[in-house]
Amino acid sequence: MQRIMLATDFSERSDRALRRAVLLAKAHGAVLDLVHVVDDDRPRRIVDHEAVDARVLLRELAHSLRSADGVTCETDVVLSDPFAGIVKAVAEKKPDLLVIGPHRRQILKDAFLGTTAERTIRSVDCPVLMANGPPVAPWRHILLTTDLSDNARNALQRFAALGLGRGARQSVLHVFDAIALRLAMSDSMPKGNRESYLADRQSEARRDLARFMADLAGLQAELVVRQDTTTTAHEIHEAAEALTADLIVVSTHGKGALARFFLGSVTEKTLQSAKVDVLALPPSPAP
Repeated sequence: MQRIMLATDFSERSDRALRRAVLLAKAHGAVLDLVHVVDDDRPRRIVDHEAVDARVLLRELAHSLRSADGVTCETDVVLSDPFAGIVKAVAEKKPDLLVIGPHRRQILKDAFLGTTAERTIRSVDCPVLMANGPPVAPWRHILLTTDLSDNARNALQRFAALGLGRGARQSVLHVFDAIALRLAMSDSMPKGNRESYLADRQSEARRDLARFMADLAGLQAELVVRQDTTTTAHEIHEAAEALTADLIVVSTHGKGALARFFLGSVTEKTLQSAKVDVLALPPSPAP
C-alpha cells in the first residue's frame, strides 16, 4: 500500500480517522494525502476565506505529522459539494485506501440520499475505511464477512493484497439462514427436530464456508457461522462484540451505476451502527 487518503473536516470525528490513517501510513511506509472539501454553494467571499484557512490548517497539520510521526504528507483543498469533492480527489490521486471519520447523522438527508460515507463508497473504486474505534494501536482482531458470493471472494482477495491484517488475529463470518424455522408452521415442529435441523444447517454452513476459504490461500482465518435470527448486520455486530474484533471487513455489491446505487442493505446497516472500524471493499479494482 503506497498511498492513503484522509478526508478531513477538522472535527473531532476526523481526528479519530487521522490517527488511524497515520498508524497505517507509518506501518506501510505510505504517502498520506490530506484532503479537505470546502462547500462552494455559498457566497464567493465566504468560500475563498474558508479555503485560505483550510490550506493553512492542512499545511500546519502536514508539517506536524512529518516532524512527529515521520509521515510524508501531501495536501489538497477541493471546492465542491463535500461528497463530490471527495470523489473527485480520489479520482485524481488514486489512493490505495480512503479513510473517513464516522458520519454525523442527519435523519432526512440520510433517509433519501444515504450518508456521505455510503454515497462515497458507492462512487469510488478504492477501499474505504470508516474509523469508528479508538485509534491507539494496530488492529488486534479482524472480522471478515462473506455471503459466499464471487463478489465477496474478490473483495477478500483485495483485502489480502492490501496487507492490512499483518499481525492481527483473523476470523471469517458467514451468517446462514435456517429457512424452515422461519415458516409459519415451524412452531409446531418438535423441539428435537428443530435442534437437529439447526445443527444440520450449521454444519452445512461451516462446510460451505470452509470450501469458500480454501480458494483464498492468502487468508488464514478462524471459521465462524451464525444463524440469521435477527438481521445479518445485527449478527455481524454481535459476532464482532463476542470476538472483541476491532475491525469489520465488508464487501460492496457489484459494479456499474445501478449496482453501485444499491450499496447493499447489510453493508449500509453495518456502516450505520458500527462501534468499531469498518472497511468496505469493492470486489475488484477498476480496469
